Amino acid sequence: MNKDLRIVSFLPAATEMVCALGLGDRLVGISHECDYPPEVRAKPVVVRPALDLEKMSLHEIDVAVSARLRTGASLYQIDEQRLRELAPTLILTQNLCQVCAPSGNEVSQVLKTMSPPPEILWLTPRSLEGVNENLRELGRATGRAEAAEALIASGHGRLEKISALTCRATTRPRVFCLEWVDPLYCSGHWVSEMVELAGGEDELSRRGTDSVRIAWVDVVKWAPEILVVMPCGFSLRKAVEQVKHLGAHPGWSDLPAVRNGRVFAVNANAYFARPGPRLVDGTELLAHLFHPDLIGWAGPGDAFERIRGRVGCPQPTVDFRPVGATGPTQMSSDHIQSSCTKRCSRCGTEFLCGPAAGQENCWCDDLPPVGPVAGGDHDCMCPSCLRAAIAKLGPG
Repeated sequence: MNKDLRIVSFLPAATEMVCALGLGDRLVGISHECDYPPEVRAKPVVVRPALDLEKMSLHEIDVAVSARLRTGASLYQIDEQRLRELAPTLILTQNLCQVCAPSGNEVSQVLKTMSPPPEILWLTPRSLEGVNENLRELGRATGRAEAAEALIASGHGRLEKISALTCRATTRPRVFCLEWVDPLYCSGHWVSEMVELAGGEDELSRRGTDSVRIAWVDVVKWAPEILVVMPCGFSLRKAVEQVKHLGAHPGWSDLPAVRNGRVFAVNANAYFARPGPRLVDGTELLAHLFHPDLIGWAGPGDAFERIRGRVGCPQPTVDFRPVGATGPTQMSSDHIQSSCTKRCSRCGTEFLCGPAAGQENCWCDDLPPVGPVAGGDHDCMCPSCLRAAIAKLGPG
């Protein structure tokens, strides 16, 4: 490995790859969106958005982004002076999506101002194998080829295990992965593969190519049994907030996914939008959502949230309990009720905790207290274990 290696990453996914290869100390600059692993947040930021997206609605973002793309205006600002000061020998960028990060022309213009010019590694995957190939290219460019192959082999092994488990399922549910809410966008690129490996079918997805706008009538016609809301670039909390837009669509409450309480918001930033190592985790998460009886979820608590009940009918507060939480957190929301999957602190079985559709209280609220049942790293007890614990208390 070159001792003078200095890496600047314009991509969150590339930043994750760099750190996964043990090169975090060679990373000298990042984009404003690079936030994983957490220690990279202290690195100098050389790329920022040209639009103040935090103050915009989803529809306003779509309009503003479309307008800039039509006129050829950039969606990002590169701090050229800071970049020259950092003097990178390798810049990681992409030419896949103008919305995701600085791309072709922007990078070429910046290179003209740098002497000597750094090496550019273009990461433009459209599939899971494309992501692996990018990892190989990065490994070769940084002298970490063996580490890259080991990481690829580990991910491939996990995906094979997921596929083997989901093949045991008696059914493959109809799934719709929603990449943007207003207007509606289907998923694209690698997400279709992830759904297939996880044991689902999404005929509305565009495998290996860009996501596109989709008509609501097509969603109704597909009648998804599971709906996964994964707005590109959004965390779980922001994804949950966007679900409220869906309830206004005609026929929303008649969708099988809504009727059966199988609408999920997910942390798209972590597991779906970024073509990096955590796509394997995302596939495992989808498999858990599709086939919870076959595959559990032992990942972070901010990975997904089940949305239950009506959507779009304002209520002052709801219980918002991500997986792994030990108590309710009150928050303002426009969806009525929320429940989540928890793991029993006694037997390890997963179960739904929280209010059911149309109800205000959890199923256990009216049962006798049994004292402390779990430590800070555990959840409540499942219905069977709780009934057994209550029976041991005896009458009175």
